[in-house]
Amino acid sequence: MFVPLLDAPGPPSETSLVIAVRGSQVLLSDAEPAEEEGIFLGTLAGRHCWAIDVDGDGEPDGFLDLRMLWTSVDERTWAVAGRAVQLIEWRRTHRFCGRCATPTAQMPGERALKCPDCGLMQFPRLAPAVIMLVEREDGKALLARNAMFPSGMFSCLAGFVEPGETLEEAVRREILEEVGVVVGALDYRGSQPWPFPHQLMIGFGARYESGDIAVDGTEIAEADWFTPADLPATPPGGMSIAGRLIDEWKSRVG
Repeated sequence: MFVPLLDAPGPPSETSLVIAVRGSQVLLSDAEPAEEEGIFLGTLAGRHCWAIDVDGDGEPDGFLDLRMLWTSVDERTWAVAGRAVQLIEWRRTHRFCGRCATPTAQMPGERALKCPDCGLMQFPRLAPAVIMLVEREDGKALLARNAMFPSGMFSCLAGFVEPGETLEEAVRREILEEVGVVVGALDYRGSQPWPFPHQLMIGFGARYESGDIAVDGTEIAEADWFTPADLPATPPGGMSIAGRLIDEWKSRVG
């Protein structure tokens, strides 16, 4: 069990888990960092967890891209490593006030950086994004290939939530914009932090209502309706919520 905390709850009872971050690469080790060097993340199964920034320090021996780490650790440890990457990147990119350019300082009692001059507070950046699996009454699901995907790889539709927009409005807008389809009933399917670089993925199921597929030709290269029997290559179910949405649909209708 991971317990997020701002400060260490007293001396550690065992060796801490230290996550060194270099860009989006990480190195997990058992160590005791100097507190002024790191960001305390919380406790994982009672162990103190720290993130330290080593960008540009020495050779990257032993570091793994965060995606590659998935197969080497359990899901909870991977999520803590993702938290470390996001918080280190936030601190790197918010060293100065965005209003007056004064160096920022850690705010006591908050996961925030504060400008000592003008008082502007900057919290860790989080970008909400919706991801959805559209289904028809015949059991088929709509999957699409993003223009950045390799040939043959399909996934769920997804997109960022815009200012002033509800999650449900974002779902309907993204589906209409990307494939020209109108959906009706929506249901919430779950969420997942996605540290590439700082997203929160909110998953939905969406019921097809009308329209023929017409891809936007920019973000989406191709899209089609599929049954579990004729499914193309899709993301693996464990690591991504896209894979989980697809796996749940396959087990339900297949």
